[in-house]
Amino acid sequence: MKKINKLNWEEHLIPPETVLTKIKPGMTVFIGTGPASPRTIMKVLLNSDVHNLRDIEFVQLTILGDIVLSAEKLNAPNYRVKTFFSGFVASHTIASGLVDLIPAYSSEIPKIIRSRKIPIDVAIVQITPPNEAGYCSLGVAVDVAKEAMEQASLVIGEINTEMPFTFGDTFVSTDDFDLLVKSTKAPITYEPTAAYEQMEKVASNVASIIKDGDCLSFSHGALFDSLVPHLISKKDLGIHSLYFTDALATLVKSGAVTNSKKSPFRGKSLTSYAIGSKALMKWLDRNPLVEFQGIDWVCNPQFIGQNPQFVALYEARKVDLLGSIAFPLQGAVVTGPGEVIDFFKGAEASQDGCIIIALPSRNMRGEPNILPALMDYPNQLRMRESVHIIVTEYGVANLKWKTLRERSQSLIDIAHPDDREYLMEQARNKKFIYPNQIFSTISAHLYPAHISEKKIFKGGITVRFRAIKPSDEESMRRFFYRCSDEIIFYRFFYSIKTMSHDKMQEYVNVDYSKEFSIVGLTGNAEDEQIVAEARFVKDERTSYGDIAFLIEEAYQGVGIGSYMLNLLISVAREHEIKGFSAEVISDNQPMIKVFEKANLPLDARLENGVYKIKMHFKPTGVS
Repeated sequence: MKKINKLNWEEHLIPPETVLTKIKPGMTVFIGTGPASPRTIMKVLLNSDVHNLRDIEFVQLTILGDIVLSAEKLNAPNYRVKTFFSGFVASHTIASGLVDLIPAYSSEIPKIIRSRKIPIDVAIVQITPPNEAGYCSLGVAVDVAKEAMEQASLVIGEINTEMPFTFGDTFVSTDDFDLLVKSTKAPITYEPTAAYEQMEKVASNVASIIKDGDCLSFSHGALFDSLVPHLISKKDLGIHSLYFTDALATLVKSGAVTNSKKSPFRGKSLTSYAIGSKALMKWLDRNPLVEFQGIDWVCNPQFIGQNPQFVALYEARKVDLLGSIAFPLQGAVVTGPGEVIDFFKGAEASQDGCIIIALPSRNMRGEPNILPALMDYPNQLRMRESVHIIVTEYGVANLKWKTLRERSQSLIDIAHPDDREYLMEQARNKKFIYPNQIFSTISAHLYPAHISEKKIFKGGITVRFRAIKPSDEESMRRFFYRCSDEIIFYRFFYSIKTMSHDKMQEYVNVDYSKEFSIVGLTGNAEDEQIVAEARFVKDERTSYGDIAFLIEEAYQGVGIGSYMLNLLISVAREHEIKGFSAEVISDNQPMIKVFEKANLPLDARLENGVYKIKMHFKPTGVS
């Protein structure tokens, strides 16, 4: 066909109906993906019944938005579809045999197209108007469009004047097209998802484990939109993400994203698709801060792994007690196993990389999202070895390199309180946990998830503080054995050589109606360890709390004890406790100084080498 002259391309525009005359029976037609779907041409094509539109095979990576392959259209014998992911619309028709699913890693799809194992006869892509040099941009969807255009004998461009001109591997010349059609439809856009209380809490917990300098993958949805307020205080974040969204644009504009620590494409946010509002499309137009590349770059585990501290973050639909994941099926973005595995591999190859799965403990219908087993839920990923962290509004479950027992207990701890007893029962039946594992319904509902602090102490030691959980049993056990005999004696007033499961599970299952325990943790979220613990038990007769501390030797003398005491004082006041009582061996001078530094009225008397201390709280507001 005659190539299009870049100087007078508008003269070459043809009606979309004319395109239909160029398509022959049996052809394979590649369709631009998602936000760059050629909606004008496709609407005409799917609504036409001309004689030559028979046995047409469509190829599309994923199906996003309102475009393309409805079950009604596919019911006719005229059309079939090949896709690399069976979610959303295609998932409803794949069982009927009308959709051919090609299981593949996302990073390998360009290679599949280049190999001609899927012969492309026609490529229909949406593009921007050409610039003065005659180059168009592929806009907000790069993926494999260029590979498809190179294979096709007929290349059709749908010019959309509202499509942002983006930078990266997005440039295509007017010489690359045989036919041009002007779009009569705006690009598909999505407004940010409205926040709701559950997801706000989930996002807050996710943000608590994201560090300065982390390189993030993002998507579209309530979780990611809710994350923004919690991340804008971070420093030097990077973006290497299949999808670029309004939330990411806000983070870039806030200064939290600099991309200064990432590689490749240092200084730029790397993506293949943009999903978002009209405002996002306007912001992306000729914006050099965002680099669009094909999915052989963006989804390549080798390139992902070159980013230090890469965080693969996904929202799940369901999880089970062993860490298997079921992903959402509907929405603006459809996550498929091929994409997830690429990003999981990349995160695992990254220095200090991390994989985070987040979801509310229950869905909008009040149904549990943490289940004993996923069974036949669709869109599953059973690579539980790769799931490092699962987050709900009730906390963070660290699963990396944990036993099945530890995984189950950790996930039960972050399930909805009303679901935990059933999960515990099922876990016992399946022998995931000990048959005598303790569970307290009251404590499950009283757990103080709001206690979450982080403090940097002398020497740059960073410690996170939260209330102790039943799933801390193994970590507390290791902590106990790291402590010296002297420290154990200071804490318990007698020598303890072993800490069995029965003893330790009683220790970590706290009845928060009458006692309180705070642990101090160091290390990253996926390999944290307990280095300190402090608790008080309320004496109902006196309304005083009996308090005790256990701090690992390497972390003594930096202020951790004083910090934990102040935390417990705040909690005790809320529980109408009048003060603390303690017994301290006379040569344990560091602990005595902790009480003295609290600057509260203190009674102390020495009896048989033991100080009996009573600390009195001042009334609130009294200096």
